[in-house]
Amino acid sequence: YHPAPLSEKAPPETFVVEISVLYKLPVKYSIASGDEKGYFIIHSSNGIIRTSKNLELEDFPVNFKVRATDSSDATIFNEVEVKVEVVDENNFPPVFPSSLLEERLAENSPAAQIVQLKAQDNDTGRNGFLTYGILNGHRLKFGINETTGILYSTAPFDYEEEPTEYQVVVYAEDDGIPEKKRGYCTVVIKITD
Repeated sequence: YHPAPLSEKAPPETFVVEISVLYKLPVKYSIASGDEKGYFIIHSSNGIIRTSKNLELEDFPVNFKVRATDSSDATIFNEVEVKVEVVDENNFPPVFPSSLLEERLAENSPAAQIVQLKAQDNDTGRNGFLTYGILNGHRLKFGINETTGILYSTAPFDYEEEPTEYQVVVYAEDDGIPEKKRGYCTVVIKITD
């Protein structure tokens, strides 16, 4: 048996899997071995396994054996292995070192790198894997490299003809399960004469 992975936040009494045997007589189910830390309980007559306490991610996966025993003759039994995995929840959103940055860009510069943004995420694996994007409407004038976080201009600016200040809201998004989380940073870009 390899049931669907459990969340690390699954509370005690969470359903894990139902074990069943083909046998003419009633059987008693028990956990025979492998669950040394006592994470699971099995109902002796219906074979339903549930969690017995909060799960510690670092203890998983857990492989344990379930035994079905003839209820009138303990020498007649069979065992099956159950493998339970736990998924790391997405606990933390990405965080930028500063939520507001100010950068200068000379007018008439061709497309140029403005600043490299770097967010931190305290999750591991895909929950901590970040991509970057621009949230607000200056996409025609600015772009961001979604993997490196480098914010750049896409065309030169004219100090006399266009606004001299832009606010670009950048986000970092993790690849979390069950939901993705975002962090934000506003970059104020001042065009210089």
